[in-house]
Amino acid sequence: MNPIKQFSAWYFKEVQITKTRLPAACCLSTIGIDGFPNSRFLSLKEVKDESFIVTGSYSSRKATEISANDKVALAFWWPFTERQARVQGNAIKISRAEAENYFSDRNRESKIVSHISRQGNECINYDALSASYIQTEIMYAGNDIPCPDDWGGYKIIPQRIELLEFKASRFHQRQLWIRANGNWEHKLLQP
Repeated sequence: MNPIKQFSAWYFKEVQITKTRLPAACCLSTIGIDGFPNSRFLSLKEVKDESFIVTGSYSSRKATEISANDKVALAFWWPFTERQARVQGNAIKISRAEAENYFSDRNRESKIVSHISRQGNECINYDALSASYIQTEIMYAGNDIPCPDDWGGYKIIPQRIELLEFKASRFHQRQLWIRANGNWEHKLLQP
């Protein structure tokens, strides 16, 4: 079985039954420029062309870290189906057209924040940042908000995918797929 198809089936099932507000939430881990691993939660946009798509600011810490080392990991926890997915792969930037398309799907508030915030940078004056938000809101009143030049996303091309189904007995079922020469090799792992 193709692990990406299995992942997609599991994800679809969780979305159908979840009661959480953010079923697409996942943890993206990068290798920090200081040598420490660095993790943060974000939303999976979609699985497309055998890749996992995430978006965000190219001026963020995650973008700086991905530029220095494209090896990343994603982790998903789906509480209603009691499943976990782990993905390790290489991140490459999506096209500008794709970025603009994903940006257009964001809500208005998120678009404004993307314009005014230098994600992860120190906030010297929260009131000034808040005023900038209001000014941007007024500036684009009644108009669409364009995608900022430093906003985009990544397609994560998986090299390893592990899918785990939790069992009450703790005798979990774990499966690992490793990409080798363009094909997926499958292994069962002990719980």
